[in-house]
Amino acid sequence: MTLTLTGRTPWHPTTLLLALAAWLATIGNLPLWRAIWLLPETQGPHALMTLSTLAVAVLAFTLAFLCLLVWPRWLKPVALLLLAVVASSSYFMQSYGVVIDASMIANVTQTNTQEALDLLSWSMLWTLGLGLVLPGLWLWRQQVRPVRGGRLAWQQLGTMVLALLLAVVLLWVSFQDVASLMRNHKSLRYMINPFNTVYALARNGLGQAAQAQQVLQPIGEDAHLRLPASNSGAGPLILMVVGETARAANFGLGGYARDTTPELRQLQKEGDLVYFSQVSSCGTNTQTSVPCMFAHLGRKDYMGNAARYENVLDVMQRAGLAVLWLDNQAGCKGVCDRVAHADTQALKANDVCQDGDCLDEALLRILPDQLARLDPQKTARGTVVVLHQMGSHGPAYYKRSAPTQKAFLPECKSHALQDCPPEQIVNAYDNSIRDTDHFLAATIHWLQSQSKDRPTALVYVSDHGESLGEKGLFLHGMPYAMAPQEQTHVPMLMWFSKSLLQSHALGMDCAQAQADKPWSHDNLFHTLLGLSGVQTQVAQAQMDMLSACVRKSS
Repeated sequence: MTLTLTGRTPWHPTTLLLALAAWLATIGNLPLWRAIWLLPETQGPHALMTLSTLAVAVLAFTLAFLCLLVWPRWLKPVALLLLAVVASSSYFMQSYGVVIDASMIANVTQTNTQEALDLLSWSMLWTLGLGLVLPGLWLWRQQVRPVRGGRLAWQQLGTMVLALLLAVVLLWVSFQDVASLMRNHKSLRYMINPFNTVYALARNGLGQAAQAQQVLQPIGEDAHLRLPASNSGAGPLILMVVGETARAANFGLGGYARDTTPELRQLQKEGDLVYFSQVSSCGTNTQTSVPCMFAHLGRKDYMGNAARYENVLDVMQRAGLAVLWLDNQAGCKGVCDRVAHADTQALKANDVCQDGDCLDEALLRILPDQLARLDPQKTARGTVVVLHQMGSHGPAYYKRSAPTQKAFLPECKSHALQDCPPEQIVNAYDNSIRDTDHFLAATIHWLQSQSKDRPTALVYVSDHGESLGEKGLFLHGMPYAMAPQEQTHVPMLMWFSKSLLQSHALGMDCAQAQADKPWSHDNLFHTLLGLSGVQTQVAQAQMDMLSACVRKSS
């Protein structure tokens, strides 16, 4: 027996891996075991046996994974990295009810500093302390016994084979029960640490690499404008507002018990605003939904497609329109790369911007100056502007509304939503919807202030919805197949000026008749082309939400 200077027996590398695997499989997977334990079909002696079998199988697979990839030279650094990953993912799964898949990893990689800071909380620091610092300090202090390379290789590979055999035998014996459990509760597949994160990182990285190698493919090369350029030098102006994290369930225009949209409701009474009540999002996160909603493919063909295509902004710009993207969020996710774009970060206005966060009103502050910079020859044909909101981005919902819009109090002011009473979470969220209501109404009033002869319109749709604690879920980003309706049912509305209704021969009564039909982000590409007067073979009239309402000239 070999003793170190401290009098302790050094660990054999494989034994230390077993200790690490035991921690990762048990403490590191507490959200998984808790989720399984609470299921009705995992109660009773037989279910307990299934749960125990699954736990030992996870331990065996984890040990096999470590034996294959972790060797003494980098054992401790890799162990600390795994502890950090597992502690972090466990915290978010336990606190917000999310799961870890490729889309969630994409969200993380696209998150800016301010959004990341909003996720910090004392409970997260406690979790990292218990899940990373304590076991990490213990592991770092352990001495590792030197073992000859060839001998160690046989020992670790042999342990890996035995662990895999044990896992396979256990799963074979309980195959029917385990398969039924995973089939009926698909979210469990995305909760097994650390395999969920490793798989998601690999899939996301490979997907991005494959797409980056693809040549950008043009679409709508035949695009042209239906109407000639304006003699006044100011063609039609279409504002497209991309909402953030607004769910239809809390939108007053959609029948919510609280009137979270009082200003829009007043505009609706004037007869020029249509609210579409049955609209589905393309994804459950910004990274997926924003590029998808501007694409021509539709959700079914967009998902998993590695090819790179131009989007509707490219088509409209090719047709001769001036196109502009203004951002109050974490970027346009590649949609605006080939058109003029700017953001609110440089705005110095303390009344709307605090600590790096700007209310959406900031978009209206920078809009006139950015419009003035556009090519006048293009603006004479028409202009399309996309305003990307901060909207109701969580978990810091209380930051998303001005003091004048805080109609529902008290608000949850903790970034750890699970620490707040449910009614305070809803209060803060509903106030953010009221702020969106005020922003959209102010944008419409701004459009009304433009020349009465200039056709103008506003289109608003949220990128995805949000969970506010229903079924233990918070925020968004669940895999689409298992996402609750709160994350996929989004608000959408359109407003038209009288001059646009006339110039486009658009029947308002017909447009109102489309309000309760089932629509989705798939329709946005074709609707924007029709509304902006762009004709191209890639546009499908049956997908245009307003095509049935255009009066045909005799």
